[in-house]
Amino acid sequence: MENRTNDEHQPLTKARNLSLSQNNFPVTKMLKVIGGKWKILLISAIADECPARFGELKRKMDGVSQAMLTTQLRELERDGIICRKAYAESPPRVEYKLTELGKTLIDVIGVMSDWWQLYLQNQESRIFPELEFADL
Repeated sequence: MENRTNDEHQPLTKARNLSLSQNNFPVTKMLKVIGGKWKILLISAIADECPARFGELKRKMDGVSQAMLTTQLRELERDGIICRKAYAESPPRVEYKLTELGKTLIDVIGVMSDWWQLYLQNQESRIFPELEFADL
């Protein structure tokens, strides 16, 4: 007979009546907005240097093409993460800032960064098992 008192068989999260279909899961939807190779880097760069100009962002983003940068900025603007302000000057000047909603992503990115460090430590201990108990 199976022992059902073992905690390892218990769900790790509270039941939320979520459908786990691709289009219904909140994290999947979130990743459609901020996912991709450049968006999190752009959000971080704009947060660091607010307001940020297109040329500054292009210099910070190692390897991004001008077309890709433009596309990613337009998508972030469309989704309400950043706002774009164009000045009627010669030469033209455009600045990007995080919206209030975009500012809430700073903590989210921080949590994801912390998780990544934890993941790397876990991988290191799997590769080098003798390190797992080194701190005890």
